[in-house]
Amino acid sequence: MTSTRNAVEANFDGLVGPTHNYAGLSFGNVASQSHSAQASNPKQAALQGLAKMKALHDAGMTQGVLAPQERPDLNTLRRLGFTGSDANVLQAAGKQAPKILAACCSASSMWTANAATVSPSADTADGKVHFTPANLTNKFHRSIEHEVTGRILKATFSDERYFAHHQALPGVEHFGDEGAANHTRFCHEYGQAGVEFFVYGRYAFDSRKPAPTRYPARHTYEASEAVARLHGLQDKGVVYAQQNPDVIDKGVFHNDVIAVGNRNLMFCHQEAFLNQHEVLKQLTASMNNQFNVIEVPSARVSVEDAVKSYLFNSQLLSIDGKTVIVIPEECQKTPAVWDYLTELRDGNSVINELKVFDLKQSMSNGGGPACLRLRVVLNEQEQTACNPNTLMSEALYSRLTQWVNLHYRDRISEIDLADPQLLLESRSALDELTQILSLGSVYPFQQT
Repeated sequence: MTSTRNAVEANFDGLVGPTHNYAGLSFGNVASQSHSAQASNPKQAALQGLAKMKALHDAGMTQGVLAPQERPDLNTLRRLGFTGSDANVLQAAGKQAPKILAACCSASSMWTANAATVSPSADTADGKVHFTPANLTNKFHRSIEHEVTGRILKATFSDERYFAHHQALPGVEHFGDEGAANHTRFCHEYGQAGVEFFVYGRYAFDSRKPAPTRYPARHTYEASEAVARLHGLQDKGVVYAQQNPDVIDKGVFHNDVIAVGNRNLMFCHQEAFLNQHEVLKQLTASMNNQFNVIEVPSARVSVEDAVKSYLFNSQLLSIDGKTVIVIPEECQKTPAVWDYLTELRDGNSVINELKVFDLKQSMSNGGGPACLRLRVVLNEQEQTACNPNTLMSEALYSRLTQWVNLHYRDRISEIDLADPQLLLESRSALDELTQILSLGSVYPFQQT
C-alpha cells in the first residue's frame, strides 16, 4: 500500500480561454454584474492565471492545468435555431440574440472550482478517486459546460484502475450542483480517510425550509446527497451544512466566497452558515476533536468587505510545514481585510504566510484564486497515473506562455463576439493546446 505521507493535494487550475469577456452573465455575483459590458483583456487574464500556477509550482505544490472550453459554442447556437455557415450563425445570433451569443462565448470554465466534485481514494468505497462534473444548472452559460468538462477530466485522469468518472447530475433545478465551490475536504493527512463537507443553498423538495429571497441559491441539498452516494462515501465521513440565506442575498453565491478549508483548518466568516455553532461542532466531532477554526467576526470584516475583496475565495495551502493563504490584490486594497490578515500572520494564529497575486482580469468577472483551481488529492500511484503533460513545469509554463502570446487578443468587447475570425482564432488555439497537453479529441469542432 502506498504510504499516506506520499499523498498530496494537487491544484488543477483552469486556463483562461481566448474569448474571456465581461458580459455580466452571473446574477448574484456582484463583481460579474458590476463590470458588465467593459472591455476585457484575454491575453492578460491567461498570463495572470499562468503566473499563479507557476509560482505555486515553484513553491513546491503539485500544480496541474485544465484546458478551457471551445467558445463560441456553435453547437449550442445551432440547437437554438441559428443555421447556415459558422459565420452566419454568429452574425445572426449577434443581431437577434446578443445575450445568448454572449453566454455561448463565456470563458467561465476558467473557474474550475465549479468543474466537478472530487473525492479522494482514501474516502471512497472502491478506493478510487471519483469525479462528478457539476451541472451548473442555475446559469445557462455554465450549464453548457459539463459534457466537455467530463471529457477533459477523463483525458487528464484516464487510468480506470485509479479514477472513476460519473455523468453530471440531471440538469434540473432540483439537483443544481455547483461542484467543489460548495465542497471542502478536511483531513489530518491527505492520504488518510477524511471528512467531506458539502454546503448547499436550499432544499429543492421542501419549500418550507429557509432560502434566500434576493439572489438564487444555486446548489441544493439533494445534489450534495446524490454526489455523496455516487462517490461511495461513508455517512460518518460526510457533513452537510446550509449556507446562511442572508449572506447569499449579499452576493455570497458559493460557499467558497465565505469559507475555505485545508487539512484540519476551517477559515470562515462568522455569518457563513445557518446554525453555524452546530455546524462547527459537528465538524469538530467528525475530526475526532482535532479541528481548528478561524472564525472572522463581522465586527472586524463585514460580509460586504469579504465579498468585495474575496478574502475567503483564497487558497489555503500547506507548504513546507507552513500554512499559507493565497489571496488577490483586492485584499490589500480593502483596509479592514488587510488589517485582519496581517494580524493573523503576525500573531499567534496557525497562518504563517500571505501570498498576494494580481488576478484582476478574473476578479473583475467574479472569480478569485480559489475559483481558478480544482483540488485533487492524489497518492503516489495516482500521481503517476495522471496525464503528465498537464502537470506544471518550467517547460510547460514556457510553452503555454508562448501559446497565449501567439493566439490571444489583448482586447475583447461584446461587439467582437460575433466576429467569425474570433471563432477561427479560438479553434486554432485549442487545436494546438490539445497537442501540448496530449488531450486527444475533447472538443466538438465543426468546420462548415
